[in-house]
Amino acid sequence: MNEKSYSEMTEHELRSEIARLKEKARKAEQLGIVNEFAVYQRKAVMAQAYLIDPSTIIPGEVYRIHGDEGNFFKVDYLKGRFAWGYRLGGDLNLEALPISMLGNLKKGK
Repeated sequence: MNEKSYSEMTEHELRSEIARLKEKARKAEQLGIVNEFAVYQRKAVMAQAYLIDPSTIIPGEVYRIHGDEGNFFKVDYLKGRFAWGYRLGGDLNLEALPISMLGNLKKGK
């Protein structure tokens, strides 16, 4: 059976896949299988990136990093579902984050 890539999935299929991955991650965590837990978590984050309109991420803006509270990311450019830029206050190495990891700094957005 050929599995669809995230880019080929409908919103409903993506949401179902995210729920499935989160459940697998939860089970792996309960069993103490740390590597498997991390893989499922990352896959869920990537699937979530396909539910976000990339045009909502603006180069030059600073975003909160979900899962890394207190750290911020300045976006230089977008490529696919990844935002490329720098963590503020860090060593300023260029890195890419899935757009689903970025949160608006403004309240209510």
